[in-house]
This record gives sequence, structure tokens and C-alpha cells, in this order.
Amino acid sequence: MLGTGTPIPDPDRSGPAVAIIVDSVAYLFDAGTGVVRRAAAAARTGVAGLRAPRLGHVFLTHLHSDHTMGLNDLLFTPWIQGRTTPLEVYGPPGTKRLVDAIIDGSSEDIQERLASAGGPGAEGWRANVHEIGEGTIFSDERISVRAFAVPHSAWKHAFGYRIRTPDRVIVISGDARATPAISRECNGCDILIHEVYSDSGLTTIPASRQPYHVQAHTSATQLGEIATTAKPGLLVLYHQLYFGASDATLLREVRSRYAGRVVSASDLDRY
Repeated sequence: MLGTGTPIPDPDRSGPAVAIIVDSVAYLFDAGTGVVRRAAAAARTGVAGLRAPRLGHVFLTHLHSDHTMGLNDLLFTPWIQGRTTPLEVYGPPGTKRLVDAIIDGSSEDIQERLASAGGPGAEGWRANVHEIGEGTIFSDERISVRAFAVPHSAWKHAFGYRIRTPDRVIVISGDARATPAISRECNGCDILIHEVYSDSGLTTIPASRQPYHVQAHTSATQLGEIATTAKPGLLVLYHQLYFGASDATLLREVRSRYAGRVVSASDLDRY
């Protein structure tokens, strides 16, 4: 879990980012603020696949800024540290426009580094952008990735991902209000990584803001009901909107509707 945070600037939680690692190759899902630094922290503890030059694939769930503000870092820092091939970026319609704008705005930086003696390689700053729809969007000898639509506020294109590895099936909700798509895609999956907000915490924020969160996100009790149907081996909470509640409260709310294994993730947790 490279980042479990939200738009709320919590210094203990970087922006949303999950790494699935197979045979020391990392596949990132979302690129929130701090993603490369969190990857470096994990690499320092021995996760070789998260060394900066090896960060080569990212899958975006949607284009809210808290899920994409680390793209600039993910494009350029690994390149400066030795990545020699383009970053492969998968995301909804609009992803190419976003990536092109980042690269265009950094053109002077790119040109100066390329012209410098001993500078980074000629291709590692580039990006191959793949704008996606529902269905299998990526596969190699290690994983396959299937995108499925989820409802998130007024976004036309927001996706969750179902990832199959040689020994696990992992489902990531992205940002989503309660939807039967999660249960359908998990269906006994090994790990379900799902966003959540506290039911009791929601009542403490201004009434004018509550409808947005209800349309955009999944409450803890709703998630408990989803997980009861989905039957994951492990339910992992991330992108937690506490609204002043504690982890204990959040877990209690989920467990009021769900009897399975559930944990509330922190940055750098591993499962």
C-alpha cells in the first residue's frame, strides 16, 4: 500500500497508490502524491521491484487529482534515476491529454537534462498512453488486468480493476459509491481493496457536503454488505474518509455487516 490517503492533506498518508508485485516486477494502481517516495521507502526495506528505475507500469482508476498528482513524479524521477524505457500508462479517456500536458509543461526540464553530459537516457521520460474501456486491458506472463466501470460522483469514466496473478486474484475498487460490480468482480477473490467512509463520521461534516460523499463513496456499513456478498479472503480498507472517526470505529461499522477478515490499511502495509 504505497498511499492510502484522500484529498485531505494527512502527513501520515500519501495519495492513493497500490503496488501489485509479481516476480519482483511492480504494477502500480493510481499515482497519488508521494508515490515515488513511498516506493523508495518500500525498496529500502527490500522490495526490489519498487526501486525507482523499475517503475514502468501504472493503471489509473479515474482522473481526480488526488489519484494523478504523482504522475509527474512517476514520469520523471525514475527516468532521472535510470529508467531507460517509456512509462506505460493505462487510464480512462482523458489520460493522454493529462500526460501530454505534463510532458509539455516540463519540456525545458527534459531538454536541459538530455543535453547535459552524463544526463539520463533518451527515452525514459516518455510515456505510452493507453486509454481504456471495460474488459481485459493488459496481460503479460505475470498478470492480467481487467477494468470494470464503477459509479463515482459525476465522472463519465471511473474504473475498478480485477488483477489475476499466478497465485492470487485481487480487486481494487478505486473511488466508487456502493455498486454490485464489486461483488461480481471479486466473487471470492483473495484480496478486495476498497475505499470507504465512516457512517458516523459523515454526520459530523456540514450537511451541504454530505450528498457529494454519498454519491462518490461507499460507507462502512454498505461495504460490509458488499463484502458479505463478495466473500473476499481479506478485505483491505483504503482511501479512508474518517471525518473524525477512528480506525476502531470504521472497522466496527464494517463488521456490523460483515463477519470476514478485514483490516484498515496504512501506508507501506503489505498483504
